Amino acid sequence: MSSLKRQAIVQISIIALIIISLGSLTYLFLWGKLFPYSPLKIGFSKHELTNIILYVQDGVPYKDYSVIDAYPPVVERWHDLRFREKPVIFIFRDKDSYLRRSITKARFCAYPNGSLVISPWALQEAKEGKISLEIYLRHELSHTLLYQHMGVLAAYVHYPNWLLEGIAMDSADQMGTSWYPSKKETYRYIKKGNFMTPSDYKTAKEDKIVLNVKYRIAFIYSEFGCIADDLIMTYGKEKFLKYVRQLFSDSNHDKVFKEIYGIDFNIFLLDFKRRVDESTQET
Repeated sequence: MSSLKRQAIVQISIIALIIISLGSLTYLFLWGKLFPYSPLKIGFSKHELTNIILYVQDGVPYKDYSVIDAYPPVVERWHDLRFREKPVIFIFRDKDSYLRRSITKARFCAYPNGSLVISPWALQEAKEGKISLEIYLRHELSHTLLYQHMGVLAAYVHYPNWLLEGIAMDSADQMGTSWYPSKKETYRYIKKGNFMTPSDYKTAKEDKIVLNVKYRIAFIYSEFGCIADDLIMTYGKEKFLKYVRQLFSDSNHDKVFKEIYGIDFNIFLLDFKRRVDESTQET
């Protein structure tokens, strides 16, 4: 085979690869997992309200947009932060559409770019009274608000996942609702030896920790909510919010914690467990 033919084959192969890659990316942005990042929202109607931007898939019966629009100011007050941009929220028509375009099978998901997706079964469960739409959305909007104030590296890499969940749980008053154990129930579980070490959350160590609880992930989230609550009750909310914000730019969690609270994080966890053990709260 001549060198010219070989060069032609290589060039055709590269062009074909580029076309395939572009086609795959186009699909992912328009109908796949990258949909929340897409500039085009085919099949969705846009509704811009005072505090949010809603994209509602064609055929969705839900129309209580003003209810959702009331939640961001509540989230801002608790965090003492303002949304830099209106949160972008997607509501889906059916399960297949949601699962095809979402990175999760969970009822809700907040993306680091400020988007928030709501599953159709979440709306149905809220309608049936199984969950509180307000509490769940305040939880996810907490993530969205913090994402808007941290850098890309923090959002995708170094901001502590356990802290994000603890803040969201406490700010949304989620403990004791739906499947999440209350503060009293969580304390009882911890007293019996159940504990997810925060640094092990979302690591290879997480699945190795045995938890004798009714709903594993619900307990973990409530535990983190209790830790956030304990920091606020023990040291004050002003110091807690300073800790939350300093981690936007500083990736060294333990250093930040000691600078603000004056003790090592692991020592704090021991003190937290002691306070739990000494607590007179009973279920």
